[in-house]
Amino acid sequence: MKWIRRATVAWVAWTAVAALFALPSLVGEGAQRSIVLASLAQWWSWALVAPLILAVDRRLPFNGRQLWQRALVHVFLGFVFTAFYVYVMEAVRAALGIGSWTTLADVRPLMRALRGMFLWSWLVYLLIVGGWQAYRYYERYRLGELQMERLERQYSEARLNALRAQLDPHFLFNALNTISSQVERDPRLAREMIGHLGDLLRLSLDSRDKRLVTLEEELVFLDHYVAIQRIRFGDKLRVEVSAGPEARSALVPGLLLQPLVENAIRHGFSRRPSGGKVTIEARCAQGALEIAVLDDGAGLPSDWDLTRSSGVGLSATRERVLASPPAGAGRFEIGPREGGGTAVRMVLPLVDAKTAAA
Repeated sequence: MKWIRRATVAWVAWTAVAALFALPSLVGEGAQRSIVLASLAQWWSWALVAPLILAVDRRLPFNGRQLWQRALVHVFLGFVFTAFYVYVMEAVRAALGIGSWTTLADVRPLMRALRGMFLWSWLVYLLIVGGWQAYRYYERYRLGELQMERLERQYSEARLNALRAQLDPHFLFNALNTISSQVERDPRLAREMIGHLGDLLRLSLDSRDKRLVTLEEELVFLDHYVAIQRIRFGDKLRVEVSAGPEARSALVPGLLLQPLVENAIRHGFSRRPSGGKVTIEARCAQGALEIAVLDDGAGLPSDWDLTRSSGVGLSATRERVLASPPAGAGRFEIGPREGGGTAVRMVLPLVDAKTAAA
């Protein structure tokens, strides 16, 4: 049982203190048994009294506003427990054979012992109380840190879920808009698009309760989205993915890549007769997952600023990357691509799906 283990540890600790104070007698010539027993009696008595001190202290208010009241109470309790300690010590001395049980019934020897040991005993009492207070403050601080960490994690998850909820209707609206443009022009293509949209919605619903999905799952989702767009653009749309097995098994926020690819298509080359190419690269390096979404489209305007961008997909994706725990680990950058086009680069903490499940 836990209390037996704690009591054993406390008893061993008090015995070690007694041995430390009796050390000169232990190492000297002809170790004096009475001195060793007297030291044991002195500190074993504190071992018996200390739990009562802590039990009384637990009943006192424990907050900063009543600190002075606690201090005054302990000044009074110090006198009470010091007197009680002397009585207990005489009983322990008698039990160890270096005292007399009759002393317990005589007030005068007890008073002499109290006068001789009062200051020292009162100091030990204050050390016990002070050490106990330090431990309680440490526990309160540790629990506060754990609670703060839990609240930060809950806030981060709530924020990510809110951003995901913001993306879902945005994505659905754009997909339906794409399909509606083909309904009268080419009903067969529209039906094919609706089939892919159904797969997209199923995958989205399956991952709704997941804050993180594997990059492989995210790429499967992206394949269905690209299939819809490819029906519209034909061979003008080219998408390449470069990601090794380690990167594919890493966890990422759901619906991470689709808004970026959609942005690349819509703003990069949707109106360009020759179409364009989107390249997705993912690799693991130094405990992080690095993802790049590159396009060879028109590029960004010279005065473009992400912080002032009104696009829901891009801004929400950036917020989700930056909000990924631990705080400050995610990075999101967007800028011109060397050779033309736009480059979006993200860095996420590397979390393997198998490791997370274990």
